[in-house]
Amino acid sequence: MPDPYWNHNVHYHPVVLDAVPDGCREALDVGCGDGLLARKLAAKAASVTGVDRSPEMIRQARAQTPGNVTFLEADYLHEATLPEGKYDFVSAVAVVHHAPFEDAIRALRRLLVPGGRLVIVGMAYNKTALDWVVSGCGVLPSLLARWLRGGKSGPTGMPVEDSALHWGEARRAARSLLPGCRFRRRLLWRYTLVWDAPDALDTPGGQQEGGP
Repeated sequence: MPDPYWNHNVHYHPVVLDAVPDGCREALDVGCGDGLLARKLAAKAASVTGVDRSPEMIRQARAQTPGNVTFLEADYLHEATLPEGKYDFVSAVAVVHHAPFEDAIRALRRLLVPGGRLVIVGMAYNKTALDWVVSGCGVLPSLLARWLRGGKSGPTGMPVEDSALHWGEARRAARSLLPGCRFRRRLLWRYTLVWDAPDALDTPGGQQEGGP
């Protein structure tokens, strides 16, 4: 079934979906918006939770809810909101730049089970000449894709905010906070980051890294 609209975030949904591990039981989409990605994850995981702090986005998401998807109005940054160490897979598309980067990463990490996978589609701003060149390479593909998709860019009411980090800062911070992560800058003004949490047996005392 074709997507109801296209934008730079929806363009990278296939990257997120391809990263879902086989046999995924619990998946979480943080900043789920109108639930488009969460509904796609429903075909890849036994149970999916979509969370967003925008009441309007959750209202839109709940209008179309598959049986194995639950939508919650909540803020993932608040520790009491979501259970720690529950999810095999966590996705965050155009989310982490809405908070201090370190706070966002630490909040997302704590949600994963040992050995779970985190996938981020993030944004940054241009600083160097190379940054501007790479970003410029995305203009024509963006215009072409939007034309081919009929120009619909929804959803309406989605909160928008600029990133506080440039590309180099985002890359360095990600590699510092998520050792071994796979960080890749992409066209359409996005980067993707994939990180596998250590297994419980790989951390001191058999506990998940960052745990008590």
